[in-house]
Amino acid sequence: MKTDIDIHNHSHFSFDLWLTLIKSHPEFKAKRVELFSSFFEVKKPIDEVAKAIKYYDDLCNSINEVIGGNVDTFEIYLLILHALKVDLKQINKDQLNEFYQKSEALFLEYQPIIIFENLHEFFEEIKNQGKTINILSNTGFIKGKTMRKFLMNKNLDQYIDFHIYSDEANCSKPDPKIFQEVKNLLKNQDLNLNQILHIGDNPIADYKGAKDFGFNAHLLSPKI
Repeated sequence: MKTDIDIHNHSHFSFDLWLTLIKSHPEFKAKRVELFSSFFEVKKPIDEVAKAIKYYDDLCNSINEVIGGNVDTFEIYLLILHALKVDLKQINKDQLNEFYQKSEALFLEYQPIIIFENLHEFFEEIKNQGKTINILSNTGFIKGKTMRKFLMNKNLDQYIDFHIYSDEANCSKPDPKIFQEVKNLLKNQDLNLNQILHIGDNPIADYKGAKDFGFNAHLLSPKI
């Protein structure tokens, strides 16, 4: 897979995360559904909770890609709760924060699986050539701050020069503003846009978004 990524003709490498470098732990989503249901005392059957979570996760991801903004994690929670007939007047921000902390602990217990073959060695090879790396990821349920913790746990953070997450930048791929942020953070390196390679699995958000901005792009086939 990685052998057809051209590292020699590029100076900087921007990587998507989900289904590019990592995928969800097989037990995590079911555990999160259980946690969501019990924490918010949802009265609906667990399969209905699971469907609502998946529906709004997918919907908000699509909205982010079309508009280029970022639907906040807590907004996603509230949309799901409303769909499950939970009275939003009984919910406050402290509860949402507490649920996020519990969700993060669950995520770090059931950690994502690295799907990019020999990732440490590949990052090492890039860095040994004096080149730079960033993460550029749209987020939804899992915020950028949690992804940083995961990458530190996996000893991958040492290779990454900077991270850009849609919840922190308040914009999402394929919006040009988020690719501009990569360029802005590379301002001390006098690079042409085509020296920057963005690697991801999403044909619109990753490949077309990067190409339209002027970066080179490499599309990986998603690994479900």
